[in-house]
Amino acid sequence: MTFFKKSLPHKIKMLTISELFDLDHTMSGDIFDGCEYAWEALPWIGDYIRARGAGLSVDEYDNPSPDVWISKSATVAPTASITGPCIIEAGAEVRHCAFIRGSAIVGRGAVVGNSTELKNVILFDKVQVPHYNYVGDSILGFGAHMGAGAITSNVKSDKTPVVVHSPDGDIETGRKKFGAILGDGAEIGCGSVLNPGTVIGRGARVYPLSSVRGCVLPYSIYKRAGEIAAIDGASDK
Repeated sequence: MTFFKKSLPHKIKMLTISELFDLDHTMSGDIFDGCEYAWEALPWIGDYIRARGAGLSVDEYDNPSPDVWISKSATVAPTASITGPCIIEAGAEVRHCAFIRGSAIVGRGAVVGNSTELKNVILFDKVQVPHYNYVGDSILGFGAHMGAGAITSNVKSDKTPVVVHSPDGDIETGRKKFGAILGDGAEIGCGSVLNPGTVIGRGARVYPLSSVRGCVLPYSIYKRAGEIAAIDGASDK
């Protein structure tokens, strides 16, 4: 499946897909074909799900409502609300009162928890958003985890297009709705807010109750604005 992407005029390495993700840990790796940055795929998630879902095996997936495909090995609470397009992969768990609003891919072994809300997202395999999270217009890499009450804020207060602020320069995304990109293994502390256009590098950690804006380097610890420490041994990653 190929979807049209608009190439950006320059490239900042730490933000590129290859620096953030191992695409072997998602069914949707080909949605990034032709992209330099992960957020370029956000407009195409719904169409991608419809195209991919139509080809899923009926022996492996149920199709309980239009444009919703749920692996027979996934666990979905009867109180969960799921609106298509949506794919829930093998071994995933969707818990009590989860609210999936559409355009969501929930990867293998991922957890969507109590009262968590998803909208226009890709969760790679083993992602955990287990307690009162809001994840919108965002992509979470393999094994990423958001602590209780952590959310992605996906719209600026002035409703202008989101700009990604990185140490190497700003990138205008052209998107009014864009939450966050989390690299593989990123850890977000409880009660944190990831402001629009935040990018958390692979293996980075964010302290609880943080308000994060811009980019957090891979294998670093975000303590507060202006105070970021390297994780011991990060140079060996």
